[in-house]
Amino acid sequence: MIRSSIDIGTNSVLLLVADCSDGNIDVLHEEQNIPRLGQGVDQSGALSEAAQQRVLDVLNSYKTYLDENYNSISSDTIVTATSAVRDASNRQEFLRRIKSETGWTVRLLSGDDEAWVTYKGALSVIENPGSNSEIIVLDIGGGSTEIARGVGTSLKNSVSLNMGSVRFTERFLKQDPPTDDEIKSARREVKRMLTDWSGNPISFDQLIGVAGTVTSMAGIDLGLDIYNTEKINGHRCSRDFIDQIIEEFQNLKAAEIEKKYPKFLKGRGDVITGGLLILSEFMTWTGHNEVVVSTGGIRHGILLDD
Repeated sequence: MIRSSIDIGTNSVLLLVADCSDGNIDVLHEEQNIPRLGQGVDQSGALSEAAQQRVLDVLNSYKTYLDENYNSISSDTIVTATSAVRDASNRQEFLRRIKSETGWTVRLLSGDDEAWVTYKGALSVIENPGSNSEIIVLDIGGGSTEIARGVGTSLKNSVSLNMGSVRFTERFLKQDPPTDDEIKSARREVKRMLTDWSGNPISFDQLIGVAGTVTSMAGIDLGLDIYNTEKINGHRCSRDFIDQIIEEFQNLKAAEIEKKYPKFLKGRGDVITGGLLILSEFMTWTGHNEVVVSTGGIRHGILLDD
């Protein structure tokens, strides 16, 4: 059965069209746009009019694509929203606008819901993740980071922490490029939040990372000219590589980062360092030296979960 889903995140809005059968997902079409819905939400507590309109424009473009190419599934598209919408005081108004303009009713996911569907989605595109392995799926978003822990495909527990690439950039990395003190402050806050959550570092066998921070790093590490899910899925990024990239980006302005890596970091140049600092500190805190990259996520997991 061909189905579609859309994930409205803090930074990006993602479309997936897939053939879903027997618990498997065969990806037919994917699109990504970066309208930055969560811009300013951490400080103002509300979604700006401009950000709402950018997302509505993206959603309408996705609807046009679905109507023209997959008309029978357009009305049944599952649309989800996460951290930026959860945190916004005017979320209901925004959700009503989406319903009015597109006909889609948005499912506002809690942090726990987000972790669960991300876990399923991440593993759905990874070959042989290990049926008895203890796995952490780390989802570094724009506004929050979900940490989901399971054995094989069975989720055991999860947590959603209010640290993300956009949120941390706005809180800590205010200079372009960020200063050493700003980098240190961001790192300290990641470690503090992880310690407050768990006390001691957690142990597990395999770390799987999803979302734009890690998939972008995989593409850069592989030297790809185009976004290739088959090559990116299962790629292993080392902690040394992540820290080398952070050191490189510390000395570049956002525009220079995007110019150097346009295929993977267009629209992310100003927030990618914030996401990488969260990834680096999580790997350091847990003692894991590599992250397995997955292009799966909420949009995959919600189709399997529905």
